Amino acid sequence: MIDWIARRAPHVRRICSVCTGAFYLAAAGVLDGRRATTHWRDAHRLAERFPRVHVDAEPIFIREPLNGGGVEDDSRAVWTSAGVTAGIDLALALIQEDFGHPVAMQVARRLVVFVKRPGGQSQFSAALAAQASAGGAFDGLHGWMASNLNGDLSVERLAEEASMSPRTFARRYVDEVGRTPAKTVSAMRLEAASRALAESRRPLKRIAIDCGFGSEQNLRRAFMRSFGVLPLDYRERFASALR
Repeated sequence: MIDWIARRAPHVRRICSVCTGAFYLAAAGVLDGRRATTHWRDAHRLAERFPRVHVDAEPIFIREPLNGGGVEDDSRAVWTSAGVTAGIDLALALIQEDFGHPVAMQVARRLVVFVKRPGGQSQFSAALAAQASAGGAFDGLHGWMASNLNGDLSVERLAEEASMSPRTFARRYVDEVGRTPAKTVSAMRLEAASRALAESRRPLKRIAIDCGFGSEQNLRRAFMRSFGVLPLDYRERFASALR
């Protein structure tokens, strides 16, 4: 199969893998020099076995251009997705690319899935992602943060909760987790707001306050910056997919 993939790759418009199928594409050389994803539990193994592949464990799927070969087309690409359910998101992205968003929405309604998670959406929750990166060092703190999103989550307050000085905490947190405390707070708040929009009819103002954004305006800015859509549009997409 690996030889067949290697032979066919230069002559096709698309190559796609789901979950650990990325290992076959990597073995065939298709992912050399390209970003790719797989299930987060297997990402480290993929990176170790195929060092020429730029493995990114965060997104649910990744699209990378395929240059050269016998087919010249702007849509030529290699797609890799995370877990099995992420393959549905990848399939919807392919449908949207070929037939547009309305058709992808119709298919999603038939499948009773949410349309349409951006490829860059994390494979797992912000809290779990932070805990996995930290190797358990800040598990208690992350749980506390997730339960107090509408409170003071400044570095000073987090340092107090972790029984460290602000300077020591900020340094250790970046060393252990790989990003600043502020980025984790932002990701947790955004995730909580996304869930609230998708799963409830709470007013936007209430969601903004409950999730720590303070105001509807701040919530709108955060959604536009992260998802490219307004909160109410995000809610409508999720609601439409469930009708």
